[in-house]
This record gives sequence, C-alpha cells and structure tokens, in this order.
Amino acid sequence: MKEVWTFGSVASLLGALAFFQSVLHSVLPHELRHVVAKFFQRIFNNFSAYCYFDITEIDGVSTNELYGAVQLYLSSSASVSASRLSLSRPVNSSNFTFGLSNNDRLVDSYAGITAIWEHVVTQRSSPSFSWRSLPDEKRSFTLRIRKKDKPLILPRYLDHIMEVAADIRRRNQDRLLYTNSRCGSMDARGYPWESVPFKHPSTFDTLAMDPIRKKDIIADLRKFAAGKSFYQKTGRAWKRGYLLYGPPGTGKSSMIAAMANFLGYDIYDLELTEVQTNSELRKLLMKTTSKSIIVIEDIDCSVSLTTRGSLPNPAANPPPHSMDDIFTSPASAAVSTKSVTLSGLLNFTDGLWSCCGSEKIFVFTTNHVEKLDPALLRSGRMDMHIHMSYCSFPALKILMWNYLGISEDELENGKENDILIRELEAAVEAAEITPADVSEVLIKSRRFEKRKAMEELLNVLKGKAAGRRCGGAAGASLGSKEAEEEEEQEKRALDSPKEENSEDFAQICDKKQGKKTELEGQTLEKEE
Repeated sequence: MKEVWTFGSVASLLGALAFFQSVLHSVLPHELRHVVAKFFQRIFNNFSAYCYFDITEIDGVSTNELYGAVQLYLSSSASVSASRLSLSRPVNSSNFTFGLSNNDRLVDSYAGITAIWEHVVTQRSSPSFSWRSLPDEKRSFTLRIRKKDKPLILPRYLDHIMEVAADIRRRNQDRLLYTNSRCGSMDARGYPWESVPFKHPSTFDTLAMDPIRKKDIIADLRKFAAGKSFYQKTGRAWKRGYLLYGPPGTGKSSMIAAMANFLGYDIYDLELTEVQTNSELRKLLMKTTSKSIIVIEDIDCSVSLTTRGSLPNPAANPPPHSMDDIFTSPASAAVSTKSVTLSGLLNFTDGLWSCCGSEKIFVFTTNHVEKLDPALLRSGRMDMHIHMSYCSFPALKILMWNYLGISEDELENGKENDILIRELEAAVEAAEITPADVSEVLIKSRRFEKRKAMEELLNVLKGKAAGRRCGGAAGASLGSKEAEEEEEQEKRALDSPKEENSEDFAQICDKKQGKKTELEGQTLEKEE
C-alpha cells in the first residue's frame, strides 16, 4: 500500500523533531551536545565528496592578505557572471573593483578543475571588552573543491590567485615617480625616496620614432616582462639595461615614460649628484620595488665615471704628517665629499646588489656615448643600445598626426599634397632637426588649416637645411667641438646653485645668442 504524505503529517513530523530537540537541549548539557555535533559532523565529512576551506578577512589580530587577494582575483569573473555585485575604488586606484555581495557564490575553473567560491557575511557578536575595534560584520570566503582534486591544484591554485591579484592591483594603481631625497635624508618611515603621481601621457603610439625600431623595443620589453621562467632557468637576475643616447631633444625622456606606461612600472629617477657614498647607493637600490624602472639621466655629467678610479699619485699628494693635515688636505676633502665610484655604480647595475628584488629595468641616458667608460656599455649592464636620432620622415608623420590630426592615409592618398609631401621628406632629412623642435613648430601652426600648417613646417625645415649648408661644420650648430664644450659648461652651471656659476651661465647664454644672431645675419646675406 502506497503511503501518501499530507501537509498535516509533515507538520506533525517537524513538530515532533522540534520537541525532541528541545528535550535534548534541556536534558543534555552543552558540552555533551557539542561532542555529539562534532561526531555527526565528522561522519558527514567522511561521506561527503567535497572539502571546504575558510579564508577569513581578519586572522587573529591582523588582516589576512589572502582574503584581499581572493577578492581581487574574483573581481574580473564576478563582473561577468555574478548577478549582484559590490563596487569599490581603493585609494590611489584608477579603476573600480567588482566584488561578490553578501552570501553570493561564484564558480571558477583552474587547470580543468571546478572550484566554488562563496562569500559568507555574518554578524559579529560584540565582546564585553576588546582592546581593538573590530567591524560589525565577519567576512570570509569559503572555497569548495572535490577531495580528489585537492592534491592536484593546492597550493598551486592559491599561488596563482596571489600572482593574479598582485598584477590587478599594480594595473589599477596609479604609477608613481620617485626621486632620492637630498643628501640621503630619510622620511618618518625611514624611506629615502620621495614620490609623486606619474601622469606623463607619452606612449609608443605617440612617440616620434621609426615604427620598425619601436616594434623591436616593444617586443624586447614584452619578452622581458614575460621572462620569469627563462631568467630562473638560465640563472640570471631578472633585470635588463637600456642605454638611450643621442642629441638633446630627441625624445629620451618620452621614451622612458612610454616604457613605464607600456609595462605599468613605477619610475625611480636616481640623482647621482645627491648620493655621497657607494653604501648609500646600495641602500637606495634596496629600497626600490619590483616591476620598476630605475633611471639615471645624463650619466656622463652626473659624476666622473670616465675611468675606473685611478690610484692617487704619491708624488703629487705626499703623505700627511699630522691629523690636521689629513682633514685639511685636498685629497681627503674630495674623498669625504664625494666617494661614488665607477666600481660602485657597476655593482649597483650588475653586481650582487643588483639582484635585490626582481623584474627591474635600468635606463641610462647620455648625449655623448663616446665619453662613457667601456665597462658601462657591455651586455649585462646596458643590454640594448637605443640611438635617439634626429627627426626622420616616419617620425615626422607621427608628429603631424599627434598635433595636426593628419593621418597617414591622408598623406598617401591626397594627390594634391604629393609635391608638398615629397618636399617635406627631403627637407626633414637635410635639416637634422630634433623631434622637440618639430613639435614646437607644429604647436604654433595648429591655428592654421592643415595644408597651411604643413607649408609653415616646410619653410622652417628649409631654413634649417639652408643654415646647415651655409654654416658648414662650424655653422648652425655652433661647431661640433665648440657646441659640446659650451653644453658641458651650461650643465655644470645648472647643476651648481652658486652665484658665480649663475653669472657664468648668463655669460654662456649671451655668447650663444650672439653667435646665433651673427649666424642668422650671414645666412640672410648669402640668400640675398
């Protein structure tokens, strides 16, 4: 005979169970009930095919780092599959973060294995006394996987979550530009770097450089960023060095900004003139983070690095006869004021101390590569040498698109501009003009119609080319040798804030302006 369960019979059964439970609570003590509950829970776990892992927001008295990593890791999947989301925007972050709402769940997959995440939020019972204020809600993530899959994905799955979360956190945060504090002073946290948000808009799309060379640089950067296993397998430190050399105004700083924006790295602008000793240089390196670009600009002018630090001549510097002579001698004064050596810089870039952290890029810039010591130029210290040359026609097309909105299709398909384009291509090669100078001309020409702006640019390029032809080797650029000497004097005057050096700098500017005016007058006379 088939039994039929009616609503009344079900209600009677539930009532009987409730009555039985109340009798147990009144008869059995709390400790015995706890033992019975643990016993039945153990039986349930033995017959269950799943295992559970709880990841709480607060672990004892400290914040659980894994909880925040799981929250970030699930944010990308939650934004697609979850029906109810919580939104947040952390401090110094440029993007919103999606999260699971209270008691919501999400299915994830790793290595072909299914993992179920549930966000559990319960009210916290307030204690009578607590030395630390705790949130009203107790939050945690519960991970459920099959028991047979546990040895297959743990702990690799958790390591994967930490890596993905770190990458998301880095991409969401604003880039920072660091500089070393004056004379190695520390802040309140004992940190020798000062930072500001890095907002430079330069990218490889806007960088005025030959597209083929840009593709090579981008490919090299991608291989470096994805080369963790390669560097570990070969036993090399995960770092790379780049040397940017060329005349001033050719885009070396823009290249560094484009590299940082492409990789999402922070920039550490190291001012060597503020570093007193080699040990201070090592401390600065130890305080840099991974996924960063360490920049030393104008390496040939920062400190004297043209030799390996030759030993002093005993005849020229006789030994002191007293302690007063030691502290007053010029040699000891020079050593005490500046003792950063080429050896210290080499250890900074390629020695044992360069392995502090990982995924770091060293970038050196110089206007005169021939002045650098060969030890600085070898592979392992400066792996890739990038010549930032004068503006070429492919770079000119990029600048015209940036400032005038003239696309490459307009230049190639506009038949009315054929002659003008050919003249621009010939003039820019003959003018030897920097991208910075071209940019200045295009900024002034933005008020004109596109063709008129191109004609203005052509006139400037022709004038530059004519000045080079008329001036010859000692013409428009003030002569290569004389120009280099004046440039070095100008840099030394800018580096030193003393009054006498400021007067020298003014004399240099007046001298340069006078020669430039004289050259322009000679050019006009020859053209007439």
